[in-house]
Amino acid sequence: MSRKGVSAEEKRIRMLNIFHESCEVYQLKDLEKIGQKKGIPSQSVKDVVQSLVDDDLVVTDKIGISNFYWSFPSAAAQTKKNKLESMRKSLQQEESKADQLDETIKAESSGREPSDERDAILAELQQGVEAQMKLQQELQQYRDSGSVNFELKEKAALVAKDSVNRWTENVWALQSYCTNKLGMERQQFDQAFNIGDDFDTIS
Repeated sequence: MSRKGVSAEEKRIRMLNIFHESCEVYQLKDLEKIGQKKGIPSQSVKDVVQSLVDDDLVVTDKIGISNFYWSFPSAAAQTKKNKLESMRKSLQQEESKADQLDETIKAESSGREPSDERDAILAELQQGVEAQMKLQQELQQYRDSGSVNFELKEKAALVAKDSVNRWTENVWALQSYCTNKLGMERQQFDQAFNIGDDFDTIS
């Protein structure tokens, strides 16, 4: 039966204990010898020590051509405390971002849920679009008609034009309400109510 290997985290713990139990300064070759006695294969000692250095649990310094390593219990404890505090702050920041996002979603969603008021507004809007189109057709008929006298035709055309413009402005007001309050995109609005690019007031 093969013997179970030592995990990477266990190697880190054993290596850190070597430093803390002795409070000595070591070179890598010394750690390879001591580590082997603690069940850490010599070929993995360098990587284990480097991982501890990366996590600020072991300090390293180059003196001359040699690298020296050390770690004292009090310093390691402070490092862990600082890291924990940093993690707590990061967590608080992420929680704050999540809360802000939740509020934004609620604000954006407000007014979009079905309601009698919303249905009434949309019904009025549809009526306005249809009325505008109908009045446009009537106005064109008055302009094209030659069966009525000129004065009567002009008066009828003026009334129809005023009605068209009034309904056009009403539709624009409702369009603004739907895009700003109900969150509807303008293009979506135009498609839903068959409003073309030529939808405009008449001069």
